[in-house]
Amino acid sequence: MSDPRVEILDRSVVFDGHFQMVRYRLRHWQFGGGFGPLLVREVFARGHAVAVLPYDPVRDEVVLVEQFRAGALETDCDPWLLETVAGIIEDGESAEAVARREAREEAGLELLDLAPVCSCFMSPGGSSEIVHVFIGRIETAAAAGIFGLPDEGEDIKVHVLPFAKAQALLDEGQLRVAHTVLALQWLARHHEVLRARWRAAAPARALESGPRCD
Repeated sequence: MSDPRVEILDRSVVFDGHFQMVRYRLRHWQFGGGFGPLLVREVFARGHAVAVLPYDPVRDEVVLVEQFRAGALETDCDPWLLETVAGIIEDGESAEAVARREAREEAGLELLDLAPVCSCFMSPGGSSEIVHVFIGRIETAAAAGIFGLPDEGEDIKVHVLPFAKAQALLDEGQLRVAHTVLALQWLARHHEVLRARWRAAAPARALESGPRCD
């Protein structure tokens, strides 16, 4: 940080485990002029992440994954949450490469194309994380199963939903993860344009496939 509007008096790592917690002592420039009072703030430093909503434009279906999330234990929510595929960007990786890797690891899916949605902070008051959100083109004909990396404690179930059903879950308030809400809202706004573009790029065998029967 080299912004002259922020005076960092001290930065220390107060926890260093799977993630880091950093404590700042700082002052910042105020809208009325001059530097404000001393602030002490802890920041959850977990790197940056990618979230991708897999979407089949031919069948008009999306894939959401369900897994246990410890953060929900501090709330009255069910800790098994429906969300997009997501993962942390490691050193040297691009956001697009992470999207493709996580789609394979978490859902057994190969992404055929990517449409960027946004790059945004999830909770900038206390976390440094930026999430890069995408829609990923897939074929859902064989999408199903339980995935994840056992050595990382992952136990992830794939759900294939008609786009309209996913939108209904969103409207009913049953989807509680921010990047999932963002991705579905973006897809709703751009649904017809994106679907037409990706259907034009879909292989003939996908276009000729019949309706899904579960």
